[in-house]
Amino acid sequence: MSTSTESASTGRLLDEQREQEYLQISDQARSGWRRSVAVTGIVLVTVLVSSWVVGMLDGTRMITGLADIADLLSEMWVPDFTNLNSWWGPLWDSMTMSIAATALAVLLSVPLALCGARNTSPHPAVYWVARLILNMLRSVPELILAIVFVAAVGFGALPGALALGIHSAGMVGKFFAEAIEHADQAPVEAARATGAGPAQVILHGILPQVLPQMADTTVYRWELNFRASVVVGVVGAGGIGFELIAALRTLQYDEVAAILLVILATVTLVDALGGALRKRFQ
Repeated sequence: MSTSTESASTGRLLDEQREQEYLQISDQARSGWRRSVAVTGIVLVTVLVSSWVVGMLDGTRMITGLADIADLLSEMWVPDFTNLNSWWGPLWDSMTMSIAATALAVLLSVPLALCGARNTSPHPAVYWVARLILNMLRSVPELILAIVFVAAVGFGALPGALALGIHSAGMVGKFFAEAIEHADQAPVEAARATGAGPAQVILHGILPQVLPQMADTTVYRWELNFRASVVVGVVGAGGIGFELIAALRTLQYDEVAAILLVILATVTLVDALGGALRKRFQ
């Protein structure tokens, strides 16, 4: 009799525990659902307000703009490739500009990343200074830097390479630092156990892990730098962008279309080459 009573009480306790667990899970689910709805609502309101502020919800203005764009496209057709041979030199300048800028960015990023990663920085003060420098480099647009360097060193590809390289160092250094911080600590501890110094720990315990990610980031940044080289050329920093702005200023829209098609073809080739390089480094 006592055994059956104990079994019944045990069953009731188990039922009560299951009920409490179910209620707890239900409360968590409802709380998570309400939180998701609130976050979604905030995001939607933010998007709508931002769109209204910039005029994207102004239907009349958007329709008028689309009509003007259609007129412009009609003036750009048929593309004029008469001066194609004169564009190969500026196009090559844009390519070399992007390569030199990426190399400069990597040279600046590696020491900044090592100082800006918590697990390799020699001191917290050094860490914060390195992070501040990376933030400063990212905060100044490459177009502004290009204007400054054009004023400093003159027209040509040099100011463009300097502007792109310095701006890129901010982003590349941040990605390098995050990759270093997320490195597996087991090889690091193994290197320290052998009596290796800080430089040897970095060289043998950290860099072998992060080199593929660093190479992938470098190739991706090179692709971006080639596109950005067109933009900085607009302010006199050389490259194919200089030819593009010259055609725009003289209202030769058919030539503008031809230059844009040449840029599109080159960007496609650069992206394909970058994708092949990234697969090789994986």
